[in-house]
Amino acid sequence: MIRFLQTPGPLKKVILGGILLVICAAMVITLVPGGLGTTFGFGGPGQGVLATVAGEDVTLQEVNRATDQMVRQQSRNGRDASMLRPFFVRQAAEQLINEKAILAEAHRLGLRASDGEVRDEIQHGRYAEAFFPGGKFVGQDEYEARLQNAGLTTGQFEQSVKDEILFDKLRDMISGGVTVTDAEVRKEFARENTKVKLEYAVLDHDAVLKELHPTDAELKAYYEQHKASYNNSIPEKRKLSYVVIDTNRLQADVQITPQEIQSYYDQHSDDYRVPEQVNVRHILIKTPPPGPDGKVDQKGVDAARKKAEDVLKQVKAGGDFAALAKKYSDDPGSASKGGVIGWIDRSASLVPEFMTAAFSLPKGGTSDLVQSSYGFHIIHVDDKQPAHMKTLDEVKAQIEPILRQNKLAGIAENQANALLTQARADGLEKAAAAKGLQVITTGFVSRNDVLPGIGSAPHLMDAVFSEPEKAPPDEAQLPEGYAVFDVLAIQPPSTPTLDEIRGRVESEFRNERGAALLTQKTQELSDRAKAEHDLKKAAKELGATVKTSDFVTLDGQVPDIGSMSGSASVAFGMNPGEISGPIAGGGNGVVFTVVDRQEPPDSLFQAKKDDIRDTLLQTRRNELFNLFVSNLRAEMEKSGKIKINTQEMNNLMRAPGGEQGE
Repeated sequence: MIRFLQTPGPLKKVILGGILLVICAAMVITLVPGGLGTTFGFGGPGQGVLATVAGEDVTLQEVNRATDQMVRQQSRNGRDASMLRPFFVRQAAEQLINEKAILAEAHRLGLRASDGEVRDEIQHGRYAEAFFPGGKFVGQDEYEARLQNAGLTTGQFEQSVKDEILFDKLRDMISGGVTVTDAEVRKEFARENTKVKLEYAVLDHDAVLKELHPTDAELKAYYEQHKASYNNSIPEKRKLSYVVIDTNRLQADVQITPQEIQSYYDQHSDDYRVPEQVNVRHILIKTPPPGPDGKVDQKGVDAARKKAEDVLKQVKAGGDFAALAKKYSDDPGSASKGGVIGWIDRSASLVPEFMTAAFSLPKGGTSDLVQSSYGFHIIHVDDKQPAHMKTLDEVKAQIEPILRQNKLAGIAENQANALLTQARADGLEKAAAAKGLQVITTGFVSRNDVLPGIGSAPHLMDAVFSEPEKAPPDEAQLPEGYAVFDVLAIQPPSTPTLDEIRGRVESEFRNERGAALLTQKTQELSDRAKAEHDLKKAAKELGATVKTSDFVTLDGQVPDIGSMSGSASVAFGMNPGEISGPIAGGGNGVVFTVVDRQEPPDSLFQAKKDDIRDTLLQTRRNELFNLFVSNLRAEMEKSGKIKINTQEMNNLMRAPGGEQGE
């Protein structure tokens, strides 16, 4: 369908790896009733199908593909997103279900997307830069190749574009009539840009806590009321004995022979091969990049060439290359270092013209002008090293620690295995005594406790706490060896008595009652200040501290109050002298009065009004459309047009790697 658009033109680098995610993200609906908790009965979705929406299947394969895309996208942002896969699975499933529901409703209402509209969207819409850089088509082969790299066929992509057009048409139909009045724009502008100066009274949270002195009866009642939260809060503990096989104590038993070093060197010779390398520096005189039409400014290129030739003459005349690089080079990464790039081999990711010239020069040689896509380079080779293999003498110091560590690990493993075998036959005490090893016995320890002679050992404790009761001795690896252990007794989780956790109960009681008392006192402060028309007097009566702020806007911060965009935003709708209700600020209780107010100038309104109108309009349209989708989803679930396969969803959430349905 797209072939008629072919027009020769320059090719730009366009990243389309996330194109499928873009398509999915376009369908994100955040207000979803019911979620994925809907059950299904006779005639529900079958195996491999997560849901059916108006007769259309949402398959596990589709959900996994969209989830993989989300995980990869987050990983590209420098995060390890694999642990969040269950969250992404649910998000991807919701998006796909909502997308099909929206499209089904668009079809029911008679909305259609023509081939012409699809062509226009690809050429002039959100994909124009990908396929029509500078207004020129990249060509059919490149078009298909880019889609293939994104995991899409042309048919899948063009159908998704058609679906997006239907989505937009339905959204415009539902929310297109939303308007924002001039008065609303003016009001929002004033709210965002008005400055207020506050006098505020602060009731300190910590001071309120000091007033609380709970009795034994109050603590007991609180403990009983919240006992469910204390159930089994004392974790399982285990008593164990163990023997440590420490590789550090085996060092004297390990000798490395020259023959072993030679053998390792021979077997790993590829690790010690050094490729041909050159130590280079350069001076770059940049040329102007091609314009949007793909044409190059030849005058700019000629000017750059002339400048580069002048610099080259200075180099050839014996000028200091490093000083000239600092003065003239346009390469910000190397100019300040005298043009130094350093040692490179033929795998370096530098432009081919540079690489060819650099490796053709002798040590101490300087090139003539070398032109690349960046501009004109003057290259100097400081040093050169042919391909070779490091000698045994050069790498002996690297090989010996490796062999020593391997031998130590082998000896420790053999000793641990031998001890374990004997311990399972005769008991750990006898086995250790026979080998002259010390047995350490603990009291009851929890999973996170530090062990004598070992320290923190999560791997060992995982093994200890996974053993069933009365299990035979076992072993676990340590950072510096092995531990052979025996679980002597198990103390199951338990619920503490009040006396055992009195400190925790008192702390929680005080925090809960303190928050309630702070709310009560802040309300009283506000009521008194309003009744007496005097915030300072009311503050003095209740022991609050009075402070004055600087002028602040909606996006500002005030000490003891925090962000003014939260509950304190009421200040921007108050008149000078008016007293606020209770405000929760930074954990404290606050009441304030506006002592001064600065209205923003009209000139600022003229500059910002269009942006404010657009933001308000978009926000209201999104709210209306989200409400529409919320109701649509609820109605389709109620009528049976949406059926969710909860069993498949649970399987999907549990499975590692998300490979089901592929």
